[in-house]
Amino acid sequence: MAPRILLARHGQTQWSVQGNHTGRTDIPLLDTGRAGAKLLGERLHRAPWAGLPGVEVRTSPLVRAAETCEIAGFGERAERWDALMEWDYGAYEGLTPAQIKADRPDWLIWRDGVPEGESLAEVTARADEVVGWARSADRDVLVFAHGHILRALAARWLGEDLLFGARIRLEPTSLSVLGWAYGAPAVERWNDTGHLELHSPSGV
Repeated sequence: MAPRILLARHGQTQWSVQGNHTGRTDIPLLDTGRAGAKLLGERLHRAPWAGLPGVEVRTSPLVRAAETCEIAGFGERAERWDALMEWDYGAYEGLTPAQIKADRPDWLIWRDGVPEGESLAEVTARADEVVGWARSADRDVLVFAHGHILRALAARWLGEDLLFGARIRLEPTSLSVLGWAYGAPAVERWNDTGHLELHSPSGV
């Protein structure tokens, strides 16, 4: 079996609702975020996942991801891993894209990075570490983490530069599956109604 990595984004927080960049600020879930985490867990315990017996689970240690993992029913099986923490936004922590673009109208995090935070190379290295772990054995893995680092993981799984992350969307408590199709890396997206679609690198 070719390995797959299931990406679960954490539930809603006050800052995610407002659009603030939330890197290392440890903000808890809202009630809506907890409800979304419960629905995510129910989804993963239905067909075709059936609770993912044998899956290896890791989570970001930040409370919004770890709590999503716990509510979804995978807390006892999860190992916390700093490599899954969100991008360190440095001077842009807590700011909205509109606030940043007031000074830098053409700013794009995937191309321009952030001042006083993690560099593009550092985020790429962390994503590559997780991809290497996911591909290290013939078993599925499930990770609970954050929007930007999960999009970075997807880009690197597909063999793309970090800039490719700009083309990927992950809603709170969404589930994406990185696997293989026709011998090449691919991404599947799922929701409560079932399988949505499968994308090659040119179609994400």
